[in-house]
Amino acid sequence: MKLPHRRQFLHLAAGAAALPALPHVARAQAYPTRPITMIVPFAAGGAFDVIARVLTPRLSEILHQQVIVENVGAAAGIVGTNRVAHAVPDGYTVLLGTVGTHAYNPARYKKLPYDPTSDLAPVGLAAEQPMVLIARKDFPPHTLPEFIAYVKANSAKLQYGSAGVGSTTHLACALLNAATGISVTHVPYRGGGPAMADMIGGQVQYMCSNAPGALPQMQGGTVKGIALLSHERSALMPDLPTAQEQGLSDFEATSWSGLFLPKGTPAPIVAQLNRALGEAMDTKAVQDRMHELGTTLVSTDRRAPDYLQTLVRSEIAKWGPPIKAAGISVD
Repeated sequence: MKLPHRRQFLHLAAGAAALPALPHVARAQAYPTRPITMIVPFAAGGAFDVIARVLTPRLSEILHQQVIVENVGAAAGIVGTNRVAHAVPDGYTVLLGTVGTHAYNPARYKKLPYDPTSDLAPVGLAAEQPMVLIARKDFPPHTLPEFIAYVKANSAKLQYGSAGVGSTTHLACALLNAATGISVTHVPYRGGGPAMADMIGGQVQYMCSNAPGALPQMQGGTVKGIALLSHERSALMPDLPTAQEQGLSDFEATSWSGLFLPKGTPAPIVAQLNRALGEAMDTKAVQDRMHELGTTLVSTDRRAPDYLQTLVRSEIAKWGPPIKAAGISVD
């Protein structure tokens, strides 16, 4: 009788040892049981806010819980990103992180209150908007090699515009200038619209615009496209060659966004949200709307959390030098 009693005791002891883990696992398996808040760390109506509002209705259907967008727009996305970084890691507070919050800010702000590589758990890369090098329609160069040669020879009398200091339109051109050895005066505006208007009017010679902003002007003949600043051509402008095709190897300047959770979020929750994001991205209505917005949903081989983590590290390394060289770091 001793042996069965001993086995019974060991069986009960093993079960008791596993009990503390059960609520944690059960919570992950039941997720979600209430609405989820997606923090967009920028103002309503902007490009990233629109992406979130295209994704969230479909995510709500897939997860059987409402996914609510909350805009926390302040300080270049720092306030909203920091809020998620320090939220309870239970899967109910999600961040739409961007190239700005995760790659620009570490170089721009010396006292960033969050670490994008360790304080946030990547869920998956979602969307990209390629940047486009455009110029006024009477600007002599037509190709990227011609552009580089002309700008180098005339740099003292040329200017490029942007939507503001530290904006994607500014930093994409700063990265291009660094990669090509160009030094040209930067003229920041209060938004992409005024910058585009002044380029059309001749006050500045070129700028790096996102694809949605550039396409209508290119189609209308008011500006010329020089190069697409991405690895692959865009379906929106299939005739415009990339910078890489024109001899600038391994050059890419894209505006991207993806989902992140607070560090310590259980792996099953991260995996479930990643699957839901992928299913939403594979929905034709979502794809069609993103295409209308000039946004590319990434391919399935680039949606894993590990891919996004690697991307963040590589983007920090890529954007750091041109940002520091531009002298726009903030103490």
